[in-house]
Amino acid sequence: MTTARDIMTPDVTCVGEKETLSAAAHRMADLGVGSLPICGDDDRLKGMITDRDIVVKALAQDRDPGQITAGELGQGKPVTIGADDDVAEILRTMSDHKVRRLPVIDGHRLVGIVAVADVARALPDRPVGDLIDAISEA
Repeated sequence: MTTARDIMTPDVTCVGEKETLSAAAHRMADLGVGSLPICGDDDRLKGMITDRDIVVKALAQDRDPGQITAGELGQGKPVTIGADDDVAEILRTMSDHKVRRLPVIDGHRLVGIVAVADVARALPDRPVGDLIDAISEA
């Protein structure tokens, strides 16, 4: 059985919940990624922030990204997957919540990220195609 731990990208970089959106954007650019987990001072996952969040929820509303914290945009409980959950559960969770990336949690610790691309490499085409259809619905 293939698990999240088997296909995830380990060693994920977080943005702190008190760091600014500017800092988050710079980190995304440096890493070549479009999203980052938001971690608190207690090293627990607080949410996710995407480049789209920064544009739509800050820049497009003429808010200063140097004055807004990542924690302000990362509201609500983040959708996660357990490190030992299987690929079927990953597909179900991505589909149900219409997300393309899932933080992987082991206990309360963030240990990685599973993206649609990771799932695509691990599975035959049809389940991945079904997932893309599900998360792309309007």
